[in-house]
Amino acid sequence: MSSKKIKMISALEIIDSRGYPTVEAKIILEDNSFGICAVPSGTSTGKLEAHELRDNDAKRFLGKGVLKAVSNVNLIISENIIGKNFQSFNELDELLIKLDGTPNKSKLGANSILAVSIAYAKACASSTQQSLFSYLGGQSANLLPVPMMNIINGGKHADNPIDIQEFMIAPVGADSIKDAIRIGAEVFHNLRSLLKKNFHNTNVGDEGGFAPNLKSTTQALDFISQAIAKAGFKINEDIVLALDCASSEFYENGFYNLQGEGLKLDSEQIVDYYEKLCSAYPIFSIEDGCSEDDHLGWKKLTAQLGKKIQLVGDDLFVTNPQILAKGIAEKMANAVLVKVNQIGTLSETIETINLAKKANYHNIISHRSGETEDTTIAHIAVATNAGQIKTGSLCRSDRTAKYNELIRIENQLGKQAKYAGKTILKKIN
Repeated sequence: MSSKKIKMISALEIIDSRGYPTVEAKIILEDNSFGICAVPSGTSTGKLEAHELRDNDAKRFLGKGVLKAVSNVNLIISENIIGKNFQSFNELDELLIKLDGTPNKSKLGANSILAVSIAYAKACASSTQQSLFSYLGGQSANLLPVPMMNIINGGKHADNPIDIQEFMIAPVGADSIKDAIRIGAEVFHNLRSLLKKNFHNTNVGDEGGFAPNLKSTTQALDFISQAIAKAGFKINEDIVLALDCASSEFYENGFYNLQGEGLKLDSEQIVDYYEKLCSAYPIFSIEDGCSEDDHLGWKKLTAQLGKKIQLVGDDLFVTNPQILAKGIAEKMANAVLVKVNQIGTLSETIETINLAKKANYHNIISHRSGETEDTTIAHIAVATNAGQIKTGSLCRSDRTAKYNELIRIENQLGKQAKYAGKTILKKIN
């Protein structure tokens, strides 16, 4: 990897897709190569995520300002890295972790640390005249991920009665990422017309999916199934379904309260609930089916459904290699959702991905509900040959920026590019 001195570093408070502040950092190397990173932010967050530093000043942005994090980059981090020569982004990350000195990056803030970590990797890639994905992954980085497209929003991502947070389609039957995005867009537009025809609201939620006033999970899945057929595609061949339940949000006192459906279920009952859904619909993936606090439920879920479908730990693992290692040992889930801001450095993110691969756990590279035009996750997905990505629906430029970047990467790779859909389809069948 490139070894270049850092000539300049600066950070700004910018705005994310929800109108709240976030941190953007820029690093310039001595050869004038540079990298810029804007950090995402989540709504539905795990308790063990790395600490996102906010100002808590009620007079600015409802207390959500990030001037402290920006200052930490411009003063503390800057003082410790300008003029230094790092052999790799891993070496810089080690310094940042040591400089913070806390288990969850609460001193400097994971948002300030991550902005610097990724900006430096981008600058190094630019210095070596490579795209970020090829700089990180080398010649073997050529697998374009299957997009898990969030087309109906519920839970904390929408103001409707649906308890489950995300209803997704995955175009596994496509021949390329470009084709997959076309398929997703056509289903999205057909879903809009179906919802309108049935007098439902077609406003969108945080991640670009529709937020209709539907009453149940099955009603949402029925609309999606109809939209797939209306668009001319075959369910379970061209497209499969996925859910992000975000169940920690409706778990309380040992029960899962699906208020929209009038259900109160214990751990065993919620697993049975998911099994019935999977029998009725071609669901290949369930994310956060149990609460991060319900380890017994996770073990039941994995034992009962783990050989049939993908079970994704998000709040459960929070992209933390130490936490993931414990989950693997305890046989919880069979896949990990990877969010760079949950852990706070690029090197720890890649460590988590590699650990998952070693244990035969699937990796899904993911956005957050608060996003920017930054396209880093598209490059991470290809660099690590992850095979799957979540970056939202087929509208809102903060979401489509990642899809468009994947199209560019596929075009750059040319004949070397492979699309992961057929691999996933084989695993399902």
